[in-house]
Amino acid sequence: MPTDTLRLFFALPCPAELTTAICTWRDGLALGGKPVAADNLHLTLAFLGQQPRARLEELQLLAAGIEAPPFELHLDRLGGGRRGLLWLEPSRMPEPLSVLVGDLQQRLLAAGVTLDTRPFRAHLTLIRHAGARPAEAAPDFAWPVERFALYASETTARGVRHRELGNWPLEPGLQPLRRPGTPR
Repeated sequence: MPTDTLRLFFALPCPAELTTAICTWRDGLALGGKPVAADNLHLTLAFLGQQPRARLEELQLLAAGIEAPPFELHLDRLGGGRRGLLWLEPSRMPEPLSVLVGDLQQRLLAAGVTLDTRPFRAHLTLIRHAGARPAEAAPDFAWPVERFALYASETTARGVRHRELGNWPLEPGLQPLRRPGTPR
C-alpha cells in the first residue's frame, strides 16, 4: 500500500568494484553480527528522514543544482560505536567532501528540510551487532567519488533496501570547492 512519505537520504553510492573489495575484506574478519548488504553500502551526506512524496521533484532539482568536482576518498580507518556498530572512515577528511556536504545541507535547510544537528562524520557502515572489534584490522580503500545520489530507505520482508531515486555526476574540470567565507 503506497504511503505519502518516503524515508530519504543523500549519499555517495559505493562503486561495484569497491563494494566487492570491501565485502571480501570485511567477511574475512569473521566478526559475526549483521553485515550490511553489499547493495546498501554507501556514505551518507545528509539524512532527510520522512519526507512527503510530493517533495521528491523539488529535492531532485535541488541536487541537480549542485556543482562539485570529483575527488578521491581514502577509507583507511576502522571505527566502532555502540551495540557492535563497525564502519570504515577516512583518517583525513577530503576538503571537497566537506564542501559538498556543506553545500547540500545549506540548500536543504533553505528548502525547509530539518536535518540532524550532529556534526557530519564521513563513514561507511559495515556491520551491526558485531561480536568484537579486531585489533589488527588495517583497511586501505581508495574510492574515486564521481557522483552522489538520493535514496529511499525501504523496509522489506528481506530487510532494509536502499532504492536510488536519482543521481548526479560530479563535474571534472570545476574549480576546487571552497567553504563559504574562505578567501579565494
